[in-house]
Amino acid sequence: MSDFIIALLSTLGTLFILLAALGMLRMPDFYLRVSVATKGGSLGVGLILIAAAIYFSDFGMTTRALAILFFILITAPVSAHLLGRVAYLSKIELWEKTSRDDLRGKYEREKLELKGKKRETEEDEEESSENDPS
Repeated sequence: MSDFIIALLSTLGTLFILLAALGMLRMPDFYLRVSVATKGGSLGVGLILIAAAIYFSDFGMTTRALAILFFILITAPVSAHLLGRVAYLSKIELWEKTSRDDLRGKYEREKLELKGKKRETEEDEEESSENDPS
């Protein structure tokens, strides 16, 4: 029974990675490619790691596999978000059939931050100057 589960998880993981690779070729712009690679790759690697943990059924190997899985699930979305943000700020074009751009007009490209957002140091300086009687 465990051999069947291992084979099933490994096959599904491999298929998800294959679909992510095909999606990288088929998607029309950078942002969709990053999304496909992050979701498909994370799920595929996760399933393969779970299959490896079941196959070895050793406490040390299982904890390593789960730690790697946890690290991938935490870091992959963050890295994809940062790649997308840098691409947007670098003015990489959206697909022409994109229906809306939620960030249009909301970024100050020179400062690389959202418009209307004050940094904490500026707020602290303003508060100290207001409280200073001299």
